[in-house]
Amino acid sequence: MRITSFPKRLAVALGGTLAAVALSTSALAADWPTKTIQMVVPFPAGSSPDVLARTLAEPMSKELGQTIIVENKPGAGGNIGTRYVSKAKPDGYTMLLTINGPMVTAPTLYKSLGYDPLVDLQPISLVGTSPNVLIVPANSPATTLQEFIELAKKEKGGLNYGSVGPGSASHLSMAMLENQAGIELAHIPYSGFPQIISAVIAGDIQGAFMVPGIAMPQVSSGKVRALAVTSLEESELVPGMPAVASNAGFEDFEAISWDALFVPAGTPAEIVAKLNDLTKEVLARPEIQERIRALYFTPEFSTPEGMTERIKDEKVQWDKVIERLQLSLD
Repeated sequence: MRITSFPKRLAVALGGTLAAVALSTSALAADWPTKTIQMVVPFPAGSSPDVLARTLAEPMSKELGQTIIVENKPGAGGNIGTRYVSKAKPDGYTMLLTINGPMVTAPTLYKSLGYDPLVDLQPISLVGTSPNVLIVPANSPATTLQEFIELAKKEKGGLNYGSVGPGSASHLSMAMLENQAGIELAHIPYSGFPQIISAVIAGDIQGAFMVPGIAMPQVSSGKVRALAVTSLEESELVPGMPAVASNAGFEDFEAISWDALFVPAGTPAEIVAKLNDLTKEVLARPEIQERIRALYFTPEFSTPEGMTERIKDEKVQWDKVIERLQLSLD
């Protein structure tokens, strides 16, 4: 009799404990925030994610009545800072603003990543999107995408292109173009986009996919030439520039860079909802939209569920490219 009654007492005790935890979590969400919030950017100060984070942190701080401190934790293509947030306490006081790489391609590129984006992190909202731009030297004989492809076919592997490293968006975008166009280019990795721009201007490399925030000022000055953007249609950020997808045989070609907000998985749903609502309100402000567009990003909001689906869809797309390259960075 005593043996059979023990589980009942245990169940009652366990139920009481779970109820207490639920009450505690609810109280935490109701009072939040009561102290400074950390917004981690896994890239250096001055990078576009860093500028976007600081653009959002100021108005969000005012609305919440608590300071949001932007902290840079760069390294390993954004993986170090992303891993840090994935292991943080899920109490709403640690946020992450990051890009596609650590969330979409890193799990396939790194076997010992140390976190699972779809398990260890909870999306808040998309913040902004931007296509990449295909640039070539100003004196390149290629003035269109098709001419660039024909030039590459004629040179048969003799053209070089730059990227910010194996597995980066600038690398995988060109690899996707190579595959769809049936061309072969020589890949040269650089430490950053400024170095790539210098190499294109000097003619050391014959092409590169780059973020428009860095590419377009050089295009406007006539130092490099832009051939196409990687959105499915012409982008408002680069008006008049044809899309790669507008060319026959490339109708599904799309490579979009994005920035989004996340918190550790397990963060109370009430806090996630508050942050989602706040992000939507801030992104709707004309002055914030103007500042984001000045970075060559289109302000975009999403639900947490919509952000999760976006990550899943992009993972399918880029996993195919990574598998074809047989690329592993461990």
